[in-house]
Amino acid sequence: MAPTEVVERRADARAAALAAQAGDGELVTSRRALQRRRAARRRRLYRLRRTAVLLLSLLFVGTLVARSTQDPAVAMPRASVTSATAKGATPPPAVTPTPTAVASPTATGTAATMSPDDYEGMLDDHDGAVEPTASPGASLAPVQESARGSVHPVAIPAAPWRTDGRAVRLSVEIEDGLVTDEQAFAATVAAVLSDARGWQPADNVHFVPVSPQEVLAGARVDIRVTLATPTYTNKLCGPLQTGTAKVSCWWGGRAVINLHRWIRGATSYGPDMKGYRTYLLNHEVGHGLGHRHVACAGAGKPAPIMLQQTLRLDGCTAWPWPTKP
Repeated sequence: MAPTEVVERRADARAAALAAQAGDGELVTSRRALQRRRAARRRRLYRLRRTAVLLLSLLFVGTLVARSTQDPAVAMPRASVTSATAKGATPPPAVTPTPTAVASPTATGTAATMSPDDYEGMLDDHDGAVEPTASPGASLAPVQESARGSVHPVAIPAAPWRTDGRAVRLSVEIEDGLVTDEQAFAATVAAVLSDARGWQPADNVHFVPVSPQEVLAGARVDIRVTLATPTYTNKLCGPLQTGTAKVSCWWGGRAVINLHRWIRGATSYGPDMKGYRTYLLNHEVGHGLGHRHVACAGAGKPAPIMLQQTLRLDGCTAWPWPTKP
């Protein structure tokens, strides 16, 4: 017998012995148990995958729902206010956060008691402002586009402030790094707001100047008149896009005066810079006192102070005071 055959027979014998010892039934049972374990493992993996897909789907749907209900002011870039808002349409929630109180808590009809809905008709339409043109042979005055992006209070000079009526605490601020005559600006603010044609008699109020020391110490201020560069104006004006038209605004307790308009004026006032600056201060402070935009009452009539005279006169003649001539 060949050695190879001997080896094969011995291997067969050992296999037979093992088969006899374990039993064919046990081998079959082991195979079935292994198959069951593998099937159970596949079912567990399938359930895990199905659960993961379900959780991801729920997360995706939840994200869509959250985005649809989230305040657009948080979820989206700032949007410019359309002309529809200025004409009385309800502004979207994205541009109407709760305003900072700007008058005494007992004052009725002022920003201290105003809800976001009350700002309807008070947000400036910032589209369509026409840039003034220089006279022949001249150029437009240069404007500092940006500074440090912070402000400091300046002293308000003495003025014939009334003492009767509701008190409105007033401060004047200048952007840090802005190259301008700060005292001259504060003097203009005081002269305009204390004028007999201004808001004091028209609204039965009296302005109370707040000193820089008091402001820095945290004293309450109702209206802050702030002169700022175009870049910082755009930031101070919250959701209002003032960058394109370089206009001013009322927002967050501040009458923000855009340096661009303070220096260059508007076509509606032509070369009358004093008249335009008077209008600009009275218009934005008027918002601070709770007044909304109004329309021209008729062709040839003096423009109401709350008409957006920077943009247009709508047939009225320019008039920078709250009281009628």
